[in-house]
Amino acid sequence: MKAGESLPISAKEEVMSQKGHGTSEKPVMKNLRWGSDYETADNICNFNRHYAERAGYWQSTKFLEDFKKVDAENFYDAVTGKLLFTAPVGRTKDEFIKESLSHGWPSFRDEEVNWDYVRCLDNGECVSVTGTHLGHNLPDGSGNRYCINIVSVAGESE
Repeated sequence: MKAGESLPISAKEEVMSQKGHGTSEKPVMKNLRWGSDYETADNICNFNRHYAERAGYWQSTKFLEDFKKVDAENFYDAVTGKLLFTAPVGRTKDEFIKESLSHGWPSFRDEEVNWDYVRCLDNGECVSVTGTHLGHNLPDGSGNRYCINIVSVAGESE
């Protein structure tokens, strides 16, 4: 992030232009973490601009079980393997889980975002710099809140 730049960092609509595989160059990884569904992930990440996995889907994966075993979790782009989010940062694991449960999707705050690879469009859509649809920024009284599809961030590190 550059000095004086405000959050979220914006991108132009062109980042989501059609590429080799929908809005990305290639499909999502075959072996997604937490037992995330490949077809759901590929559709949401590469062929979707407005919709999300069903509310609470992330709770049906192995994410919460694995999250209990670590101090913080890294979340990687399901297409590229780039690090997109780390949580919790600036709050407890219980606070991260409580907020995510109340909204239906993993919910990240500004300090948990890797701004090298994450952008928001003017309509609030949250995307990777390579064209992966991630979710939406739905600000609340505490600031920016990035509600992210677990399938979009279930990749393995590159």
